Amino acid sequence: MRLAAALWQNLFSASGERDGKIAARTVGRLVKPQASVSELDPALSWSATILLVFGGVMVYSASIATAEGSHYTGYQSDYFLIRHVLYLIAGLVTGLVAFRIPMVQWQRMAPWLFLCGVALLAVTLIPGVGHKVGGARRWLQLGPVNVQASELMKLFVAIYAADYTVRKLDVMASFKKGFMPMMGVILFVGCLLLFEPDFGAFVVVVTIAFGVLFLGGVGLRVFTLLGIAALIGFVLLIWISPYRRDRIFGFMDPWADPFGEGYQLTHALIAFGRGEWFGVGLGGSIEKLFYLPESHTDFLLAVIAEELGFAGVLAVVALFAILVQRAFVIGREAIQLERYFSGLVAQAIGLWIGTQAFIGMGVNMGLLPTKGLTLPLMSYGGSGLLANCLALSILLRIDWEVRMLKRGGKA
Repeated sequence: MRLAAALWQNLFSASGERDGKIAARTVGRLVKPQASVSELDPALSWSATILLVFGGVMVYSASIATAEGSHYTGYQSDYFLIRHVLYLIAGLVTGLVAFRIPMVQWQRMAPWLFLCGVALLAVTLIPGVGHKVGGARRWLQLGPVNVQASELMKLFVAIYAADYTVRKLDVMASFKKGFMPMMGVILFVGCLLLFEPDFGAFVVVVTIAFGVLFLGGVGLRVFTLLGIAALIGFVLLIWISPYRRDRIFGFMDPWADPFGEGYQLTHALIAFGRGEWFGVGLGGSIEKLFYLPESHTDFLLAVIAEELGFAGVLAVVALFAILVQRAFVIGREAIQLERYFSGLVAQAIGLWIGTQAFIGMGVNMGLLPTKGLTLPLMSYGGSGLLANCLALSILLRIDWEVRMLKRGGKA
């Protein structure tokens, strides 16, 4: 009950939004932007576009054999490609709509979006409502599509954490008043994610929330203690869960059980080894021929490594690095103009995409245990693409508002 009360109180505590005074004067000009390409960050736009297009090509390449060999897909080689393109179109259309919403409106909606995300996670856990696949109940089945609530929750947490930090700027140095309430709320969300279970999403959500608190002014001492507590918590979560423990042991020495716990990782490493410097050629992967599970989702990078080699992997890493760097630059510029909420949202999106991409790449390369996380903007998955496109549109909106303010001196 105390946790529920804390959740409610912090969602709707007095909103002393520092951005509101600036944004309220600009709503008339910013609500219907007529942005040209020159008014958007070119590095951000092009890196995101290339990742989306490149992802579509590689999803098709990685999924052909799976699609042709499954009765579920009707033995159609382009089954996953068609659905991926449809998801991408839906994400771009939704992103265009989101781009027209001023950031001051996103701040006002932040508590409600967060509550909506919590409700979706809770509904997903209801037997008979949540769709269970592979022992995990993570999806809501809406007609022909499955919605993964945790993907949308990542975006909602980024927005809410930024709003919370702006409202609590005056007390962020206080452990009790600034940090503890947010920690309680995020632990509540984390429990819902672990019940699914979705440990990968839990790690990303915690990173987003506490990363924003650190950027917003939480003391280094508190943040260090949090890091130690989080490390202990992760160890305990792994230790009390047999399947997570088995994953850790399989990660530490995948060749000890290459046909069991180490199967997926060993085949991912084989794919990397076959790719060498420039790969075996687009479409030439052998591992995607029913050897490497989830080749078009969680292990897409392994197929890229096999077909395009080190050069292809390096290109993907560089594109994500550019995107994350631009997100933090845009956030810093917004904060310099006293648009604190916008700046923190931009940096939260950078944290989200950077963390998830880093974990996804680390898992594919055998540097991290398997987490079940996809590559943002690239891997197959409707909910992930939708959430990523929404995040990008908000990031571009922040950049556009910053450019308008700089151009006019005041908006």
